[in-house]
Amino acid sequence: MAIHNVQQLCETTKDKLKSAIEAIEPFLNSVTLSGLNPDQDPAMDEFNRGFLSDMRHLLVFSDVNYEKLGVALRRPTFNNEYAERVLYDVYHSSVNNFFYPKHECYSEDGRYAYTGQDAIRFRKKPTRDVRDLTLALSKIFEELREDLAYYETDYITQRRMQGERA
Repeated sequence: MAIHNVQQLCETTKDKLKSAIEAIEPFLNSVTLSGLNPDQDPAMDEFNRGFLSDMRHLLVFSDVNYEKLGVALRRPTFNNEYAERVLYDVYHSSVNNFFYPKHECYSEDGRYAYTGQDAIRFRKKPTRDVRDLTLALSKIFEELREDLAYYETDYITQRRMQGERA
């Protein structure tokens, strides 16, 4: 990919990750497990624990990748190879972590993707705050997934064809 395109993609990806971080961090700083489950339902307690754990992981991966993109963009000479590796990492850690959360509190149902409805389906009915955060993040990570789809397979294939380890 041309250096200018990669540099621009790094800038837009960094902005989108910043938006995700700015949504997740205040949520995690303000919410408590008991606040999410005032009825003390054990099944909801388990759901909320998993959700919060997944959000903490997503925040860490997004924050680390945000910093790496900042390093790539601040270098005096733009290093295309390093930037492509960082974009690959964004796709495989942040984007995949959102769409395939470890605790599977929600999932993406592709049948709804083209209907204008939300494609995110929750395992249990979440609180309004959890639902709103997840749906807001889904829009950000859908855009990132579309922007970085090249890095899903083509980047690794390109590296292997050059005789490098991915």
